[in-house]
Amino acid sequence: MKVSDAAALLGVSDDTLRRWSESGRIGLESDGRRMTVDAVELAGLASEIAAESLLASVGPKLGATSARNRIPGIVTRVLRDGIMAQVEIQAGPFRMVSLMSREAADELGLEPGRIASATVKATNVVVEASPNLETGA
Repeated sequence: MKVSDAAALLGVSDDTLRRWSESGRIGLESDGRRMTVDAVELAGLASEIAAESLLASVGPKLGATSARNRIPGIVTRVLRDGIMAQVEIQAGPFRMVSLMSREAADELGLEPGRIASATVKATNVVVEASPNLETGA
């Protein structure tokens, strides 16, 4: 995978990825034309970075719920009407939107700037591989 694509997936600059390579945190290889990152090694680094994040400790501990897809972020917008609330959470580059009762939003104190987690529990999750990134596979 190209260094620029790998850096974008981690949410860092190309230079940061190169510095991490110099310090031994991740290996870079040359394919003869450009520097590349092994996709499996990148996946390991992504997991490591997520575990180190302060946001990893937000919300209930993993064993406290059956839902495993917890996505921590910051509340950016809350729209309330008489009965319902629409809550938007920015989780890195991802925008999560939840519709809930106004009462629930009020009880949770959801306002812009509040750290919160979007927890997804679904019987059907579609996974789509991206054809845009070169992984060497």
